[in-house]
Amino acid sequence: MAPVITCIDDLKALARRRVPRMFFDYADSGSWTESTYRANEEDFRGIKFRQRVAVNMENRSIASTMIGEKVAMPVAIAPTGLTGMQHADGEILAARAAERFGIPFTLSTMSICSIEDIAAATTRPFWFQLYIMKDRDFINRLIDRAKAANCSALMITLDLQILGQRHKDLRNGLSAPPKPTLKTLLNLATKPQWCLGMLGTQRRSFGNIIGHAKNVSDLSSLSAWTAQQFDPALSWDDVEWIKKRWGGKIILKGILDAEDARLAVQTGADAIIVSNHGGRQLDGAPSSIAALPDIVEAVGSSIEVHLDGGIRSGQDVVKSLALGAKGTYIGRAFLYGLGAMGESGVTRCLQIIANELDLTMAFCGVRNVRDIDKKILLPGSF
Repeated sequence: MAPVITCIDDLKALARRRVPRMFFDYADSGSWTESTYRANEEDFRGIKFRQRVAVNMENRSIASTMIGEKVAMPVAIAPTGLTGMQHADGEILAARAAERFGIPFTLSTMSICSIEDIAAATTRPFWFQLYIMKDRDFINRLIDRAKAANCSALMITLDLQILGQRHKDLRNGLSAPPKPTLKTLLNLATKPQWCLGMLGTQRRSFGNIIGHAKNVSDLSSLSAWTAQQFDPALSWDDVEWIKKRWGGKIILKGILDAEDARLAVQTGADAIIVSNHGGRQLDGAPSSIAALPDIVEAVGSSIEVHLDGGIRSGQDVVKSLALGAKGTYIGRAFLYGLGAMGESGVTRCLQIIANELDLTMAFCGVRNVRDIDKKILLPGSF
């Protein structure tokens, strides 16, 4: 009998059973003590709604826009590395599900499937997330590839100049594809569906990098290249350079401080994402939802503010919108769906969030998602 999937936690439990431990842990963990990772979810729970009654709730709409693009709901698929290790061809499957649902899909630089793979598998322009590496020639070529794939926005991640210490990844010996150690092989033996899927695809390593970066042709040379490529000298000048080089819409991801938000506005970006990298960088940093109100107050209407981190339900989306976000992103939530059930699992994840968003909006007396504001929250709970 097929499992009954009622919420994102159901997908998470199923993914845990079907995805090899190192890749499930990669998605489901943070840095150091994981306090910020946990806070991303927990801080949503303290925010309470004002339930309203005897309000006409007919003809509700959760449709909106993000950076001027029409979206079926103000939710986008966040860029996540190694998505194609949660399920064979994972980025392709997630992009297809997002396209059918009518929301943006963002491809990570550190994806398994390449920019070209996603472009060939979809008809709607997608977004591309860029890490700024020391090898500027590679970055130039990556931007050109995103242009050739008709990507409609470039997302620059600002909070990974250096890599946070992620204990589970270190203990698991994370690699893509996994190294054939005894521990890994024993775990893979309990994941037959995953193994069959991987045997049926050639996409098992970083498709945007291998064969494209100088002197990177296989996994061993990739590891050495990656270790030295994240750029600790990244500055706002680099953002200005990339914006000019790209020439299209720019989203800046990784803003947690009001001062940084004001600096981001000066770059002329189209949107900023309040994000702590899913709690995977600075442990002890504030949760995304806790940081959101100050950032919204600091920038006003001068730039579109989005939120990423901790969203596991449509109710979390509503709370984010009520506190000033114009759009939200899901990372782990869709990865759980992908690991649990492939493309249909991503679709189920989106259905769950959309339904919860719609019902919560109705209970709070709001008919249009664009009308959500602080008035739907209980004073003193945020």
